[in-house]
Amino acid sequence: MSSNTRNTIAVFPSDAFVVTDGVAEGEAVSFMDELMLDDVYQLTEHSTRKALTYEKGSDNGFILADDSEIGTPGNALYLDCCITLMGRDSATYEALILVEVEGDEAAEVYVMPLANLDIETDYRLVGADRDTASAKFGDVACVRFARGTHITLASGAQVPIEDLKIGDRLLTRDAGPQDIRWIGETTLRAVGDYAPVVIREGALFNTRDLVLSPDHRLFIYQREDRLGAGRSEVLVKVRHLINGDTVYQQDGGFVDYFQILFDDHQIIYAEGIAAETLLVDARTRAALPDNVAKDNHSDTAHQAFEVTESLANRPDVVTLLKRASSS
Repeated sequence: MSSNTRNTIAVFPSDAFVVTDGVAEGEAVSFMDELMLDDVYQLTEHSTRKALTYEKGSDNGFILADDSEIGTPGNALYLDCCITLMGRDSATYEALILVEVEGDEAAEVYVMPLANLDIETDYRLVGADRDTASAKFGDVACVRFARGTHITLASGAQVPIEDLKIGDRLLTRDAGPQDIRWIGETTLRAVGDYAPVVIREGALFNTRDLVLSPDHRLFIYQREDRLGAGRSEVLVKVRHLINGDTVYQQDGGFVDYFQILFDDHQIIYAEGIAAETLLVDARTRAALPDNVAKDNHSDTAHQAFEVTESLANRPDVVTLLKRASSS
């Protein structure tokens, strides 16, 4: 499985999301065929998300990776459906349901909220469908830059991302000047996995505040391996850099996001530091428009650089990386 692109998502196990009122009272959330509309769910006390790591499997499924915090390595993992929940204030929330399968039996069900859910709060199930699940699952993994981000052209000029056009040539770290193949633009509610992460000016030698989607990876060259990654070149998800000070998540309101697509996965320069562009793979392909070519990118050039959450999960990681890249 080591040759496949690895992904990690934050999920709740099924027994953390339980029916407190309705037909299935007392039962944990399940897959779509067993759900009952109008049942009321709550996250149980002390519920915490767990890191579920998977790789591409056969057909439309995935395989749980050896180092996944939750689940049994080697078991199949399938995206089942997207559910819609309604809070007491009539606000709606979406979550994805994934099913772990061992042999021919469901071994576990996982909930991946697309917005923040509060513990011991009522959420009524008002919808469930499979048609949109793949697109929403891929959408979360599509790395995005916020409006106003300055991108480096091949000429060295800095241009706000909203002013870029298809065919513009950007400077890439590994392949020199490259033509933009497609630019995506969308406005999303800045909640949960869609809430942008702000890296304050100078935190990692960025020239201005850099605002990215949570799963966006930064490329950092360590002159000294202060993380203990065993290599000088690392890719770090910005969600793992959040310290509430120089790097924080901006939850609330709306955010204008932009995606940049090349013929292959690239590292470009945003506000002066290296950040990845959209990687087309088995997950993100479903989120792209029909008029965009969807051949999978090869991620072999960058895959080995990604730092795991366990390695990056330390309060001083931003300081360490800044020192490492300037030593």
